[in-house]
Amino acid sequence: MERTRFVLKGDIAYSLDPTTIRTVSDGYLVCLDGKSAGVFDALPEQYAALPLLDYTGRLILPGLVDLHVHAPQYTYRALGMDLELLEWLETNTFPEERRFADLDYAARSYGKFVDDLVHSPNTRACIFATCHTDATLLLMDLLDQSGLVTMVGRVNMDRNCSDIIREESADFSLSETRRWVENAHFAHSTPIFTPRFVPTCSDEVLAGLGRLQRETGLPVQSHLSENFGEIAWVKELCPWSAFYGDVYDRFGLFGGEGCPTIMAHCVHSTPEETARMAQKGVFIAHCPQSNTNIASGIAPVRRYLDLGIPMGLGSDVAGGAILSIFRAMADAVQVSKLRWRLVDQGLKPLSAAEAFWLGTAGGGAFFGQVGSFAPGYELDAIVVDDSRLATVRPFTVEERLERCIYLSEDRDITAKFCQGRQLF
Repeated sequence: MERTRFVLKGDIAYSLDPTTIRTVSDGYLVCLDGKSAGVFDALPEQYAALPLLDYTGRLILPGLVDLHVHAPQYTYRALGMDLELLEWLETNTFPEERRFADLDYAARSYGKFVDDLVHSPNTRACIFATCHTDATLLLMDLLDQSGLVTMVGRVNMDRNCSDIIREESADFSLSETRRWVENAHFAHSTPIFTPRFVPTCSDEVLAGLGRLQRETGLPVQSHLSENFGEIAWVKELCPWSAFYGDVYDRFGLFGGEGCPTIMAHCVHSTPEETARMAQKGVFIAHCPQSNTNIASGIAPVRRYLDLGIPMGLGSDVAGGAILSIFRAMADAVQVSKLRWRLVDQGLKPLSAAEAFWLGTAGGGAFFGQVGSFAPGYELDAIVVDDSRLATVRPFTVEERLERCIYLSEDRDITAKFCQGRQLF
């Protein structure tokens, strides 16, 4: 279905704010030219002539948003989970990403990633590719054809990594980045500048990316304060910096007006770094499964929420093993309980409502008015058949949603819409 005007009927749930979920049993969601016109208990007369897609008995939810995922790492999910970050990169990541110089391999690998992403509950994603320009453009083309809305980054990395993947020079890295941007002409897949992280990016590359960002206005994504070893390494490489995030900021890659930015992880951000993120409006991509799998720690999400820092969830495949942001919601609640119990009882755990907000409207805000069914929001929606989860007792719509967070699988997604276009 092309973007058009229609009505979805079913059991509807979406966030009004971080702690409040609105539910409408047997309700109506109206789509006008790709945007929500609102959710109604009874269909208003002015919309009665619109085509009706009847999903009675099923849940209708906003599409989920993944703020941080590595497409080339999809091939080796669930491997090397006994390693910490820096060793994991050298052992698993860099040897695998080298393969994407081969466009045939890239096409087969990215084809599988895109197909699985389409059939997941996620409708939007911010994606790392590799340092290979042509393979990155290939990925963007596949994503564009899928109908999903994505931001994709060609990765910059010109130092402190294996010879097999390191770019030959800062000049080469920046010239290839420019070539990528100039050729990335897609309807639904757009470029996002992607310095891998400070240890693998020279000052020359970071300065050049800052200039390109100011020239183009494109967004930025990278990693921040994920692991103690990484943080110490950044301080060694950049002794002039006040803290890790200050390095990005010195080069104009850390939020502020005209520079929308996502930093993944922020597990060990200092108070100074946290204050700078709040000041600059930097989005945090919270990746609870990855932070557990590669032993980085538990991010203080409650602190970030209390400070009003914009935030969403990331699968961080392959640090995380599951694409579905439902899994990230469940993990976010669970690790917040562990942090509260074992680390800081002043930071109360997340609720299911807060996790749902993070995975929809919280992360969706990086794309604009996305992640809610409030009037004017772009209509991204999934239809979930949760009949497989039924028991002998009845559940409210909100209870069914909470059970989906923990129990649903991709096979339960029976329809999917992005910007009002039906993907299946």
